[in-house]
Amino acid sequence: MATALSQSCDAGAARSAVGRATANPNWTIAATMLASSLAFIDGSVTNVALPAIGKDLGGSASDLSWAINAYLLPLSALLLIGGALGDHYGRRRVLIVGVALFTLASIGCALAPSLAALLASRGLQGIGAALLLPNSLGILGSAFAGQARGRAVGTWAAAGAIASAVGPPLGGWLIDAVGWRSIFYLNVPVALGAVFIFLRYVAETERSEGTLDWRGAALATGGLGLLTWALTSWSTRHEVSALVGTTIAAGGALLVLFVLNERHLRDRAMMPLALFASKAFVGLTVLTFLLYGALGGLLMLLPYLLIVGGGYTPTEAGLALLPFSI
Repeated sequence: MATALSQSCDAGAARSAVGRATANPNWTIAATMLASSLAFIDGSVTNVALPAIGKDLGGSASDLSWAINAYLLPLSALLLIGGALGDHYGRRRVLIVGVALFTLASIGCALAPSLAALLASRGLQGIGAALLLPNSLGILGSAFAGQARGRAVGTWAAAGAIASAVGPPLGGWLIDAVGWRSIFYLNVPVALGAVFIFLRYVAETERSEGTLDWRGAALATGGLGLLTWALTSWSTRHEVSALVGTTIAAGGALLVLFVLNERHLRDRAMMPLALFASKAFVGLTVLTFLLYGALGGLLMLLPYLLIVGGGYTPTEAGLALLPFSI
């Protein structure tokens, strides 16, 4: 997920010229931090809630893992197109749409009467996150230049790390005190605050000229979606069925076609391949992929084992995750 996000955001920065200046840069940073914290907190706090969700809605450990996977699958598949839509239609506009969708889906999660309804709402949350995450960083890239841009992005990244660290302990306390549904209601005031600041203090970014690379968007979304679903299904069933193998092959083929399409379009591509000429970019991308691949699985499994197998409360399990973020 983090790799795809980095590629999408860097691709947008490579294509765009200097964006329109904002009336209040400090409010721009605050708004992007609030918006992105929705995805960062939700991505970490739900792990702690899985045992409580299982007790309330039923389902095995394998079933409950889809409460995470249903969110990550559309997020991973749609990150590139989320950034491309922001370049084409305006990053602020697309981000606000993403925040609105994420908020409505959060309410759907909080009101879910069954595990199936929860999974459907989690999928919608993933779509909303795919729209808001790349565009929050893209707005910073357009609003700042030079060293100021580096400081703004550093502040944004630090806020994301803090949100991810605070999420599990805060979520665990809410689960103990109120119930697991409260962790989704918590998103509503944060989202409203972010939208208010965006509408009042943040200017829209410049839109890219020309048509959107719909063919590349379809190939990337299809390829990433198929691969993510296949790998998720593989990890759930612990076997490579004919369906999983076929899906992996199909997803890989679509991504090959995506690369060929981007190579043909060059500067008009959704993800310019010139980015990969930089050894630093490639190295950081691979490092990010390996790091978050390892941490993602660990931080999903560990709180469940602590609560179910170790008798920890959600608050204690959330606090146990704090050193990983530090």
